[in-house]
Amino acid sequence: MEKVSRGVLLAFAAVVATPLMLPPFGGAAPAASGTGINCTRNCGNISIDYPFGIEPGCYHATGFNLTCNHSYHPPKLFLGDGTVQVLEISVPNGTVRIDSTAMLFPLDGGANVPNRTWGTGLPKSGPYFLSESKSMLEAIGCNLQVSILGGVDNSLVSSCTAICPSTDPNDTILVDGSCTGISCCQASIVLGYSFYDIQINLLPERQYYYFASVYIVDESHNFDNSMIFEGGPKALPATLDWIISSNSTCPTNNTAPECRSTYSYCQNYSSFSLAQHDGYVCQCSDGYQGNPYVLGGCQDIDECQQPNFYGCYGVCQNTPGNFTCQCGIGYTGNASIPNGCTDIDECEHPEAYSCYGRCKNLNGSFQCQCPNGTYGNPFTNGGCITIKKSFTGLSIGLGVGGGTGIIFLALGVPFISRKIKMQKAKKMREKFFNQNHGLLLQQLISHDADIGERMIITLRDLEKATNNFDRARVIGGGGHGTVFKGIIDLKVVAIKKSRIIVEREIEEFINEVVVLSQVNHRNVVKLLGCCLETEVPLLVYEFISNGTLYQHLHVEGPISLLWVDRLRIALEIARALSYLHSAASMPIFHRDIKSTNILLDDSLTAKVSDFGASRYIPIDQTGVTTEVQGTRGYLDPMYYYTGRLTDKSDVFSFGVLLIELLTRKQPFVYRSEHGDNLVSHFIKMLSIGNLIGIIDPQVMEEEDGEVQDVATLAAMCTKLRGEDRPTMREVETMLESVLVKKKQVPGIITKTRRPN
Repeated sequence: MEKVSRGVLLAFAAVVATPLMLPPFGGAAPAASGTGINCTRNCGNISIDYPFGIEPGCYHATGFNLTCNHSYHPPKLFLGDGTVQVLEISVPNGTVRIDSTAMLFPLDGGANVPNRTWGTGLPKSGPYFLSESKSMLEAIGCNLQVSILGGVDNSLVSSCTAICPSTDPNDTILVDGSCTGISCCQASIVLGYSFYDIQINLLPERQYYYFASVYIVDESHNFDNSMIFEGGPKALPATLDWIISSNSTCPTNNTAPECRSTYSYCQNYSSFSLAQHDGYVCQCSDGYQGNPYVLGGCQDIDECQQPNFYGCYGVCQNTPGNFTCQCGIGYTGNASIPNGCTDIDECEHPEAYSCYGRCKNLNGSFQCQCPNGTYGNPFTNGGCITIKKSFTGLSIGLGVGGGTGIIFLALGVPFISRKIKMQKAKKMREKFFNQNHGLLLQQLISHDADIGERMIITLRDLEKATNNFDRARVIGGGGHGTVFKGIIDLKVVAIKKSRIIVEREIEEFINEVVVLSQVNHRNVVKLLGCCLETEVPLLVYEFISNGTLYQHLHVEGPISLLWVDRLRIALEIARALSYLHSAASMPIFHRDIKSTNILLDDSLTAKVSDFGASRYIPIDQTGVTTEVQGTRGYLDPMYYYTGRLTDKSDVFSFGVLLIELLTRKQPFVYRSEHGDNLVSHFIKMLSIGNLIGIIDPQVMEEEDGEVQDVATLAAMCTKLRGEDRPTMREVETMLESVLVKKKQVPGIITKTRRPN
């Protein structure tokens, strides 16, 4: 516990509140295009995209004008005339992050405390409003209640209370690094206005007061004791939403003059406090991305470049604003789901495929030949003609004379041919073993004899285990390989043919094999070994017999997995990811968490599988920049846009999986009637208190008050900014607390099962 003296607390008296001063919105004539060659588009490390600008004619209207102050190094960017510092501008998201100035309330022996105003100077009609559901009130002080009032009627928006229980006025007790109501308090702000009145009420039963230092900040801000001991920062980041036009709505045809890109549309501003500041923004049409406010700003997304993200597992063809996806020639099924396209056995339909000879089915094709003893065209009915046998005296004589030679040839040629094939096969195995860095793997595992004895498996053993990779042994597949069922040493295993195409990735793959071989967690599928004697590496995993979470959850009919089973499975997945992120020998980010990659054993225990996209991260790093991999609907949008992979990317995917468990809706195909994806629609329904409109009816019937907690956790996990999401360790703790209330923590009671 730490203590703060009265003298240190009074150091806050030097902090003064700086109002946000901006000219009225809409006061200047809009620019013709805002993209002139004389327009400054960078200030320091901040990009400036239209409708924002610095020079006259480079921004949309007053309110969007900025000032770049070059007296700082590097230069700093400010709203309007240079009062409020800008930290970041996002045109696609319609947000501006600013430095939100601290407000200090010196308290004089319990006398009346005058109100202060946050955001003074921001026009009531826009374009800026505090971002809803991303902001919070934070107050530091003793024995007081802080209230935020806003809107036309200046009604209560949010409040919190901070007390100092010490009886000594010179000592204030602090909980280190935590804002729990002792010396500081926090409260969410879910109504976004352009200004707020801050009101301080002193608690009458307390005997002493010091000061109140009040902030409006992003929810991602973490309280730190330095805010007390070092006098506190003068400003903290806050996020503002903005609209392009105020006091109006989109025309009936969803077009507006500000939406200049051909592939853009007008969207009304959605807000809890909509009645106070209506207006609209521009968005790129579905299938396009970029800046809708400039000509040509919305560019077509080539979905075929990211087949896993957009859920195309067949032949993809990009079209303007869209794409088509179908199974390739020789395949049939649903190309939008993993392993949805299956090979057509043309030999079962000879007339349909015009094969009137000997047919052999191939992968995606077939082979048709005339039978032995015939010749001709096997694709024509009656096209194969029998070869007529005729023997003359000469042929008989030659046959008798050459009989002995033919016998020797008949016996010797197969033997010689087999020996040649065996030599070639051996050389190919050695070539692939070296090409796949087998020597590196041997070197890496040489220090651990236990791992070395079981990790390297020969191709001959795997061929024997799978009956030469018989297609009848295929049990699954996806974006990272095909899975066969096999038997090795009387143990059933799953053997996956990986799809590593880029040679430079193979060395990284070998390192990951070594790391994954040492992962030992009851909720992670165990890697047993690998074979490097083929063109692409083969991985051997323990066999999990009961299918995937996707198969159990998305069954036909109204009844699926019991709600208590879904909760337990979610906790088991969270424990596995928490282990991979923080307890494994090196942090491992899975990168493709989804219901099809969660296997269930006979007792419905969850096993995280398919580490084909996984990356391990050196302990001294927090993330790594990679080629984006993942599945549409589950993929972290910040990872998609930046290419930077962190542990919070798995947190986002897990949040989507939670929503899938709550709703029984498929993230990669779901669209609401307004075109929202599953995550966006779920967050909207949660924010307006209408969860019953999207939650699986079976869950609503079986739950006992925990759905709201799990839904809130899912919303936290799927926040846009990775910094705003909890860690998997925190997610694990929250789910454990939900299951403790329900008395269903795995390992404490017997798991429930859904009746057949």
